[in-house]
Amino acid sequence: MADTRGALAQDGRRAERLELRVPTTPTQLPAVRAMAGDLAIRMDYDLDSVEDLRLAVDEACATLAAIALGDAPLTVVFETTRTGLHIDAWVPTADGTEVPRDGFGWAVLATLADNVDGRPATQRDVPAGDGGDSAVAVISMDKYLPGQRPEQLVGSAGSDLSVAK
Repeated sequence: MADTRGALAQDGRRAERLELRVPTTPTQLPAVRAMAGDLAIRMDYDLDSVEDLRLAVDEACATLAAIALGDAPLTVVFETTRTGLHIDAWVPTADGTEVPRDGFGWAVLATLADNVDGRPATQRDVPAGDGGDSAVAVISMDKYLPGQRPEQLVGSAGSDLSVAK
């Protein structure tokens, strides 16, 4: 679902939001990767950034699919803004499930995205959630357009990463 009714951005364009819900099966996750790449191309990211974004989304989806509750679907919300692309991906989980933030996969994800966070939450706390109290695990990331990276993030990417298991 695309939502173009959002507030006008500072440059007069509307921020747009696209919600994608897919099964957490290996045959369906490439659709999310393709959507990320298509949005990035339409937003005029350079080819290296497009591929970085595809790989980051793929890694986030694979991480979440591994901890999803049963056959629960993966929900991915893409928000385009004048500064870049914000992505929230989440799956229903058992209570107390943490997003794995160690190992090689997380290090790759943190390197490819400009800003990334993984955390437990509830359906009430995530975009496109049902407003309830059931547990979810969410990975949020940003990929900024060239020259749009917020100053507080400059120089902080990739710090304190551990790949120990």
